[in-house]
Order: sequence, then structure tokens, then C-alpha cells
Amino acid sequence: MPPCLLQSTPYKGLFILILVFVILEYLFSNVSDTGNGFLNASTLLQYPDKSQMNYGPLLKALLFKNSDKNATSLLTNPHSHPLNPILYSKTNNFSLEISNLNYIVTVPPFLIENITSTYNISNVFVTTTTSKENINGNGSRLQDEEGIGAEALNMVKPLCPDISQYLYGRVPIRKYPVPSVKTLESRFSWLQPGGHWSPSNCTVEKKVAVVVPFRYRGEHLLLFLQHMHPFLKRQHLDYTIFVVEQEGDGPFNRAMLMNIGFKEALEMRNFDCFIFHDVDLLPEDDRNLYSCPLQPRHMSVAVDMLKYKLPYPAIFGGVSAITTEHFKLLNGFSNSFWGWGGEDDDMSNRIRFHHLYISRYPITIARYTMLTHKKDAPNPNRYDVLRKGQKLFDKDGLNSLKYDIVMKRENLLFTWILVKLSPPKKSS
Repeated sequence: MPPCLLQSTPYKGLFILILVFVILEYLFSNVSDTGNGFLNASTLLQYPDKSQMNYGPLLKALLFKNSDKNATSLLTNPHSHPLNPILYSKTNNFSLEISNLNYIVTVPPFLIENITSTYNISNVFVTTTTSKENINGNGSRLQDEEGIGAEALNMVKPLCPDISQYLYGRVPIRKYPVPSVKTLESRFSWLQPGGHWSPSNCTVEKKVAVVVPFRYRGEHLLLFLQHMHPFLKRQHLDYTIFVVEQEGDGPFNRAMLMNIGFKEALEMRNFDCFIFHDVDLLPEDDRNLYSCPLQPRHMSVAVDMLKYKLPYPAIFGGVSAITTEHFKLLNGFSNSFWGWGGEDDDMSNRIRFHHLYISRYPITIARYTMLTHKKDAPNPNRYDVLRKGQKLFDKDGLNSLKYDIVMKRENLLFTWILVKLSPPKKSS
């Protein structure tokens, strides 16, 4: 036998083995899916436990990697991560051990729905196959909605599909150069005042408000806007970006700014979903949908600065999504956390106290790049506030919010809300 055939034989055998494995998994997964109806959208909304998901081993490996392993190791050894705050309290039959908070790994909708490029408008099918292509703000090619026929647009607009046809997965992260406001306004001339956009060819069922607590991060804000507007537009959302800025140089209160953003946004429009978003986090995958599920969603699961690993199961910081109804039920965030840290863990406790779950997308989808900046000094009293917080869920939050609006203006790129906060007086 020629030497070249001898060398290629092992590779052929390996290829055939992999092919047989894939075929077998496909056949078994079809039998499983047909038997329990898991891929039915109505049953998807009912599961409370991630153990009920019937992924094959190959799909598990590709999607979830070490997410279960990381969660398990943290539950069995909660001290294994330096960012994991362990607090214990046994009052009112409620345990404040936030490291053991239950959470769900949710199924990304694009895995269970057939995404097509066809809209059904009163028996008139309008496709985007002949539409134009343009360059979006991230330098990526996108189909333009101008390809949709004028005749169809004159009809009553249908509901937009749950999954946008413009998604393509990983998106580039551009950190340099930092754009100017004028450049962004010229590039995103399709925006409406206040940092708002919605599709022209269909109606989005849920309205989304993106609330960004802000101070002293001008360059980060410009990079954030450069990245997020094309990102959100590709998802075909009806969205508005709110930047809530704290005036002065006193202790920063991230949670209070998010509560203010929630309240002020609802006075402008009846939003269904809120995304609370740190300005220094940029999503890397547009399949990470900026919408609200049935349970509160922690969105920034895997951050590059944290080696794309979940620090601890109960974390709810960075980027999170929650419905208007749930946020009111939880009484919003606590207003008592002045300085860095603690408010997101208090929110985790509120979620569990009200018998909700934290949901997450797989770590292969919910990935973020963090913009570099000098770290703020942690609030040394945050653990004391967190311990006492359980008794104050119904007293500390939206119903105890106090602030003064210095300025409120609808710029093209975002709605700007400048507020003055009054830190509590130190006891003598």
C-alpha cells in the first residue's frame, strides 16, 4: 500500500467515527424531542429546572461548556471565588446565603424557532432577498428595510417576528478610535429624538427601555452608543436608551440611578421591559436578545475581564433584564448602597424572596467585553447594608426614592437625565 494511503487511513477512520456519532445523536434527539414535546414553545415557558433540558452531549459541549461545572463548584465550595459574597441570616424563614441562589440556563430562541426572511402580511408575502445592503455603525453589512415593498407598507403593519432575521452571531468590538458626538449623530441619523428607534415595517409587541447609570465616563458612553444602536436595531426592537447621570462628586449610587431611570422612563412611555446596563460592558453576540423573559435575566454571564466565567451563581450585576411588572413587585433596587458593590446582590435576594428565578443564556452567547477603567474603591459597609436589607425589601426601593432632576433632555443619541442625589448624613 502506498505510504500516503497509510497516513490518511487513521484520519478517514476518525472522520467516519465522528460522522456516525453525529448521526446517532441526531436520531436520538429527534426521538426525545418528539416524545416529550420539549421544542414546543408552550412547554418551553413552563420549565422551572434546567435539568429538564434534553440536549445531546455534542450540543451541550458546544453551548454550555463549563457553565454547570462552574456553578456546581461554587455551590459546593462557595469560597472558591474572591468575588463571591457569602452572607448568612436566618430571620423570617429566609436564608441570606446568596451563593446558593437558584438560576436557570434558558434556551436561546433561535435554537427552537425557524428564522426565515419572509413576512406574512395579510396573505401578502414580502421578502428581503432583493433588498439593498448597507454598512451599519459597526462596519458590518446589513440588509436594508427599503427592500420591503411600498404596497405592503401601506397596509396595516403586522407584529414583528420574535427573532430578527438580521442576526448573525458574533459582532466586532471597536474600542478605537473613540467617535465624537457629531460623528455618531451623522452615522445614526435614522434615530428618533431621545435615542429611540422602532421598525417601520412591523410592530414590536414589547417596548424596551435601556437604562444606563452614568458619571465621568464620557469616552465609554460614546463607545457604548456606537456599539449599542446598531446592535439593538439588528434585533428589531422598539427601544429607547436612557442615560441617568449623577451630578457632583459625592458617593456614586448606581442602584438609585437605575430606579430613577425606571420611574422617569415610565412617565414618558409605557415600557414593558427594562435593561439595566453598565456603560463599560459591550455585548459580543447579537443573539443575546435584549428582551425580557418570564423570569429576571442576568445578561452579562461571561465577561472577558473575568475570563468568560460566571463569578458566582447569584450574581445579577453588569447587565440585567426585568419586566416592568416584576421590577414593581421587587420594589426596584435598594437605595442604600453608596459606593461600589452590593446592590446587585441585594437584588438577587429580592428575586429569591419573591419566589422568582434568575435566568441566563449559555456562556457561549451571553458574552461581553469590558472597557478598561480605574476601579472604584469598594464600599466598606456594603456587607452590613446587605445583611440588613432583607428586612427592608418593602420599604427601601421605588417607594422611598428621593432625588431632584437638574436637567432632562432628549438628545438624538439618548435621553439624558441629570439628577442630584443627597447621601444620608453620617451619624455623629
